[in-house]
Amino acid sequence: LVNTYWPAQTILLAKRSGRWFPLMEPILKRYGIPDDFKYLALVESGLTTGVSPKGAAGYWQFIPETASAFGLEVNDEVDERYHVQRSTEAACRFFKQAYQTLGSWTLAAAAFNYGISGIQRQLARQGANTYYDLVLNEETARYLFRLLAIREILKNPDDYGYTIRKRDLYPFIPLKTVEIDSSITDFALFARKWKVNYKVLKYFNAWLRTEKLSNPDKRKYYVLLPDTNSTVYRNLNRNISHEEPISD
Repeated sequence: LVNTYWPAQTILLAKRSGRWFPLMEPILKRYGIPDDFKYLALVESGLTTGVSPKGAAGYWQFIPETASAFGLEVNDEVDERYHVQRSTEAACRFFKQAYQTLGSWTLAAAAFNYGISGIQRQLARQGANTYYDLVLNEETARYLFRLLAIREILKNPDDYGYTIRKRDLYPFIPLKTVEIDSSITDFALFARKWKVNYKVLKYFNAWLRTEKLSNPDKRKYYVLLPDTNSTVYRNLNRNISHEEPISD
């Protein structure tokens, strides 16, 4: 009901999925996570890089402590919760640990909202062994059903009154990875070097939180940049007045 009768939001979720799911799907597959888990990113963030009132941020809405526990760097200059690939890898590590602990992909998904130890406590307290037998808070009780609902609508839009064609989705933009292992004093200049502007650099790399990177430890980072030679990218730039070029 919520998703079917909230057309503007549901259409935006479908459109964004066209751009970001292709980056998430191979990571889920590599980690052995069911493909349907990508819909949790839609449930969590709507595939945006917003911040919740509790400080959860990025595509998978990690709080800082959980992000660090699962291998993400979070500081004033670098916050990998906003890195679509790195945060998806962290989410996969969480799902694997939750599955190994709880023995069920459904419970593993619920634990992403409620915490692994929280689910364990409720299972023990209530003498239950499945998500569907648990009494939980409203948010977690609806969590899996929100995933299932948006999955069902996006897979079968015609059944729910939506006409969503492939060409209506934000197109996936072929990307290349640029390795950096030194400081960057000005990302605007760095972007121009790679034939994009600062806005495009930040769109694909929201994890770079300032205009520079100190990197005193000479760590390796991987910046995502559009393949400026790709037909998709060239067409988007040509049709900037008629079509969504980069973001909504």
